[in-house]
Amino acid sequence: MTTSEREKKIYHVTLVGSAVNIVLLVLKFIAGAIGRSAAMTADAIHSLSDLVTDIIVLVFIRISGKPGDSDHSYGHGKFETMATLIVGLILLFVGLGVAYSGITSVIASLKGHTPQPPGMLALIVAVISIILKEWTYRFTVSRGRSLDSPAVIANAWHHRSDAFSSIGTLAGIAGAMFLGERWRILDPVAAVIVSWFIIKTGYDIIRPCIDELLEKSLPPETEAEIAELIKSVPGVVGIHRLRTRRIGHNIAIEVHTKMDGDESLRHAHDVATEVERRVKERYGADTHIGIHMEPVGDRPATNEG
Repeated sequence: MTTSEREKKIYHVTLVGSAVNIVLLVLKFIAGAIGRSAAMTADAIHSLSDLVTDIIVLVFIRISGKPGDSDHSYGHGKFETMATLIVGLILLFVGLGVAYSGITSVIASLKGHTPQPPGMLALIVAVISIILKEWTYRFTVSRGRSLDSPAVIANAWHHRSDAFSSIGTLAGIAGAMFLGERWRILDPVAAVIVSWFIIKTGYDIIRPCIDELLEKSLPPETEAEIAELIKSVPGVVGIHRLRTRRIGHNIAIEVHTKMDGDESLRHAHDVATEVERRVKERYGADTHIGIHMEPVGDRPATNEG
């Protein structure tokens, strides 16, 4: 799949999610206001953050799809990582804001301020939100995995967190409506529970982004697979100083390979070309690989640097 085709597919997936978010955003704000539900209003704010992250993904994916240039020799893949990080940070701050609002309402209720019961409209919209958001999550995450896009997968989990938050919203609204006046506190309590899901999802998205921006190596099992693939090339006696990292949805590999020192430079070049071909065949045409050829005997052939 070419970069252009991948970008178009990501756009299509994100626009589908945006359409769902716009519908739910309007419904939730109306239901929160007319239905007198703090939990539904908190859920509406969450949907607003979903829409904002959709826009961020659309903008950054276009930038990340640009080929390398004189200022960005390795391409623009990390812009996708930045988009993923921003999605996570938005979730984190939205969650903290919802938590503050919910806790404030709970404290007010405990001091004797009894909130009005939520209306039926809020309950109905909560059910609609759960159904639509779970479908959007499944659609987006499947496309994100097939496209190997961290930003799309992060956005999918944003949709899933919205579905979870709507479940909490539904429980709080139903309890406040049907269990009597003393249980109306369940509506703001549900808003606090919703905030925990949002904060947890944001944290889970941010952590791998920081690892990538700090140039963390690929998992040991992936590095072991890369090492075995390179050593399987005829002419390669061993390897050492294997270095790996992620650049958006692509990976970069640097490695020193050992070969017979009596072979010609042309043969060494052919071996290096075959290593590159096999690595790109396995990990994608946009994989960056730097190979340093060394004659056997200069130093031990290991994977350690």
